[in-house]
Amino acid sequence: MRTITDKKPIQQGQVSFARKVRGYVAYNDGLSAEETVKVSCMQEGWTILLQRARTRRGEIDIVMRKDNLICFVEVKKRKIGREAAECLLPAQQRRLFRAAECLLAQHPEWYYEELRFDLITVDEKKEIVWIKDIIRQM
Repeated sequence: MRTITDKKPIQQGQVSFARKVRGYVAYNDGLSAEETVKVSCMQEGWTILLQRARTRRGEIDIVMRKDNLICFVEVKKRKIGREAAECLLPAQQRRLFRAAECLLAQHPEWYYEELRFDLITVDEKKEIVWIKDIIRQM
């Protein structure tokens, strides 16, 4: 008979197989949600400037433009859209704002009169909920 103490402990830095699988599934779900959002936004007349834009300060899922508005979009995929809207915590909001500052500095050719941060959620039925102007910098 084996006891709990007989199990070989997972060493620090190792990740269980189940956790790797969950991470892989979550990553692919996120990519799928971003593609769904991108297609929907393009159908509504938005021009996609960047997707998965990485900076030294963080990543922004989608950067898009419509007329003189540049919109930085965070895409969240959850079983229920409401759950996704609740998971944009203050630390992540600061990361998004700082990443946007970096992108604007890297792309002086982007003209705009207004900037906005939106959260677009996708649920398991691929229904989209668009929360506009979710981050206000004071």
